[in-house]
Amino acid sequence: MAEERTGVELSASGIGLALAGAPVLSGIAVPAVGPGRVLGIAGGSGAGKTLLLEVLAGLRAPDAGRVSVQAPPGALRHGFVPQDDIVHRALPLRTALEYAARLRGTDLAEVPLVMDELGLSAVAGQPVRTLSGGQRKRAGIAIELLSRPRLLFLDEPTSGLDPLAGAQLTEYLTRLAATGVTVVFTTHTPADLLRCDQVLFIAPNGRPGPSGTPDELLRTSPDRTLEALYSVEADTAPQEAATEHELTRTAFTPATGRLRQWAVLTGRDLQLLRHDRLTAAITIGSPLIIIAMFALLFRPGVFDLDDPSPAASAMVLFWIAFGAFFFGLAYGLPQICGELAVLRRERRTVLRLGPYLLAKLTVLGPVLLFADALLLVVLRALDRLPQAALSVHLSLFVTTALASFAALALGLCCSALVSEASQAALVLPLLCFPQVLFSGAFVPVPRMAAGGRWISVAMTNRWAFEALGSGADLDELWRGGGAEGRALLASYGDSFGRAAWFGWVVLAGVAVVLLVAAWLVLRRRCPAAHRLGR
Repeated sequence: MAEERTGVELSASGIGLALAGAPVLSGIAVPAVGPGRVLGIAGGSGAGKTLLLEVLAGLRAPDAGRVSVQAPPGALRHGFVPQDDIVHRALPLRTALEYAARLRGTDLAEVPLVMDELGLSAVAGQPVRTLSGGQRKRAGIAIELLSRPRLLFLDEPTSGLDPLAGAQLTEYLTRLAATGVTVVFTTHTPADLLRCDQVLFIAPNGRPGPSGTPDELLRTSPDRTLEALYSVEADTAPQEAATEHELTRTAFTPATGRLRQWAVLTGRDLQLLRHDRLTAAITIGSPLIIIAMFALLFRPGVFDLDDPSPAASAMVLFWIAFGAFFFGLAYGLPQICGELAVLRRERRTVLRLGPYLLAKLTVLGPVLLFADALLLVVLRALDRLPQAALSVHLSLFVTTALASFAALALGLCCSALVSEASQAALVLPLLCFPQVLFSGAFVPVPRMAAGGRWISVAMTNRWAFEALGSGADLDELWRGGGAEGRALLASYGDSFGRAAWFGWVVLAGVAVVLLVAAWLVLRRRCPAAHRLGR
């Protein structure tokens, strides 16, 4: 009885929803379902089951209707398990659950308890990608159970499972409900409905279908089966008008602090890099390969004041700028799109976008700084950079570092815009080509057509190239380079006449603008949840 007193009762009336101006739900009423009860929402494909579940869970605001939740103060803890298996697949199961618990501010002691409840203890050390379909489904449920919700929503939890695994999962949900949890799930499998206390059908046109207990529905079914009710047309009787709803924004569980979230997400990103060996190898190996190519491409001594090679010196600095750009872009592009589904799920609970993006910078930033420093050190050791004071080389390093961070921000922004890693791979050359063509290296900016000069302003590679040329005092080198040097001076004009810090300000400003753009894109694509109304 103690569980009953702390339970949650859910009901809804007159729910209406339109997408792109077309009604998809109309006049849907949800009978009251209280603690210890299981409600199954059924209907054909496209009937609107998931949309209704999202409205009930507070993930989507309806155009009409009311969702009512009765719960004692402090008892309204609820979770949402999406249809997809949304867990970081590279991490061991226990590690993935521990990071989910830390984000929610949940005691880590809950992790082994939840795994034991769901029969996952034996596979706790296995990477999630090696688990069976049923085990991954249970892993998704485990994440939500960490905060011990009193109201649990699940979107087609048995989808894709064999009949035995599906039956075991629905049996678990009934046992969970017996502890006082209110359970609501969608399904297109009639066998799942037999274990529910209440069943609500949505007709094919998004209007109310039959509802009641499984026994009641079987008695009213045309052929005494639940399958026959999937095609029953909606009741076309006038529905009670309802034009208000009571949903306001909030998180599912109390949000942890920004600093704590940043620390947890940083640790998780490091673990992902550690466990995804292919990504780690590419992250570490690609700078080494590019550095080796640089050493083979350019001969030593191109910055020798006594015998300079003006054209080659310009190309060395350009490819350093482009290398820094490529490092940042290649690191940033796969970061968000590869875990967009996980990000959406965590945004429904506690995740803040600022700490999320900052964690990416925290993990990838030192790797980029190391790659840039290694590039410059190796090129200087092989006599591909000028023999100059330490301040000159520090200037070159600051330029490459800022170029890399601006490119990383561009990569994160584009990664937030696309949905799959394959799309990010297609974006890579589209972003690289303009940076090469309009950088001012192959066609100096003063020699570009008016349109090209305007485009070059938006190219971070231009500002990095010019800052490197200014830091290396390229104009002075070319003045001693004979006819070739004088010709280049005439072509490039005042491209290297600005102080290096000017390029630094531009690169830093671009990085900030792109990070804000990434935050805005994610805020739109991964909205926070809504609070269930009373």
